[in-house]
Amino acid sequence: MPGRHITDHQMRLFMKLRQEHRVEVAAAKASLSRATAYRIEKNAQLPSQVKKPRGRRRPDPLADIFDAEVVPLLKAAPGIRPVAVFDEMLRRHPELSEGVRRTMERRIRAWRAINGDEQEVIFRQVHEPGRLGLSDFTNMNELGITIAGQPLDHLLYHFRLAYSGFEHAHVVLGGESFVALAEGLQNALWFLGGAPLYHRSDSLSAAFRNLDADAKEDQTRRYAELCAHYRMTPTRNNKGIAHENGAIESPHGHLKNAIRDALLLRGTRDFDDLDGYRGFIDEIVSRRNARYGKRIDAERAALQPLPGTRTSDFEEVVVRVSRSGGFTLRKVFYTVPSRLIGHRLRVRLYDERLDLFIGGTHLMTLQRGRAHASGKHDQVVDYRHVIHSLRKKPMALLQLVYRDKLFPRQEYRRAFETLLDRLSDKQACKITVELLALAHDRGCERELAERLAKTLDAGELPDIIALRTFFAPDPAQLPTVNVRLASLQGYEALIDARHLEDAA
Repeated sequence: MPGRHITDHQMRLFMKLRQEHRVEVAAAKASLSRATAYRIEKNAQLPSQVKKPRGRRRPDPLADIFDAEVVPLLKAAPGIRPVAVFDEMLRRHPELSEGVRRTMERRIRAWRAINGDEQEVIFRQVHEPGRLGLSDFTNMNELGITIAGQPLDHLLYHFRLAYSGFEHAHVVLGGESFVALAEGLQNALWFLGGAPLYHRSDSLSAAFRNLDADAKEDQTRRYAELCAHYRMTPTRNNKGIAHENGAIESPHGHLKNAIRDALLLRGTRDFDDLDGYRGFIDEIVSRRNARYGKRIDAERAALQPLPGTRTSDFEEVVVRVSRSGGFTLRKVFYTVPSRLIGHRLRVRLYDERLDLFIGGTHLMTLQRGRAHASGKHDQVVDYRHVIHSLRKKPMALLQLVYRDKLFPRQEYRRAFETLLDRLSDKQACKITVELLALAHDRGCERELAERLAKTLDAGELPDIIALRTFFAPDPAQLPTVNVRLASLQGYEALIDARHLEDAA
């Protein structure tokens, strides 16, 4: 048609039609004029071959520096970014325009496509049902989660089935460890109701950090035994090669984004307690799994059956209770009842708790503590364990190593600081110890803390005598009840009367 350039497609169509039709007919069918058709008859070269490439409309601003300076720089530092090269060229040639940055980036990209180093190729995999499960940890501190106003330093253990996309997440309070992996993995498998043929994790280097050679070998053995218990073959991706664990590395980001969105909808990142936060995570993961319900059900049928019981998901350590009324484990001092001083205890170390045993008898469960990131030791202290000895030596409170951890609530710490400001050290220590003893003896820790807060807010000092009266009765002043036992002769009379009835 007039004013329009013919295309390669039109010309090829005309040449094909020309084999069976006259010039006029073939031209009409290809939307060409008769004159154009006769011209094509004389010269069968395609329009794209006739058209000359457009030349530059302005001088090349990089003509003098690209081959002379940019290319040597790219060869010397293959990983350098184009923007860094551009900044270096601006430093060397201040007259260079800021507007040629995109030109230089395109030129560098084209040069690297022809002369650059070979890059690593990612090979996409076909996943089969029931074949592969993956585990990894991801840091959650960037989300700014708080528990009762206190920042929560934690990781998220993440398990995923490669085929169906089934996910399980478990909040980990410590760092990466075998205990966290074992607990999270077993929770996922028992919730799922089966085990895959293979289990893949990273190199576990973070879990074995700061361990000696024997400890690392023991952890490796325990990991192999864990997988063998569920008849899974353990596999690991190469250290530092994240895409080898790509079936879970990418879902890390998707899960964290889902949690971030849910926090925004919730309106706050603060939770009343850890259980509330864990329930929040479980709800998000459950909603994500619901989208793949059919695929998950199909993969469940291909999973291996679970063994009869779980295997151990804890570390067992033997400790001795010192004269300080406790023991130190992993740079954390724990108090226990003083009657255990000198005894050796078996400690089962979980991610968030310690179970204490003496022989085969379970004694108690303690909350697990964590050493500070700086390496400084920490303490987990229960004032009930030491209050009876502290009442005999109240001045020991003044310079006590774990004094700040001794107070069960902030109100008790505040009362001690106020007493120190307004009374002598001896009086302050004695009254504070008596307050703790009152909370222990009368079982009124929370109620006493509330009353102390009111007293301190009024600018007054706590009156230990008035508080004892308020939280009466005093166990030491309870009346003695004397019970008179019945005479055994009465029972003998009843027995004799029964024998007489039977004889009659």
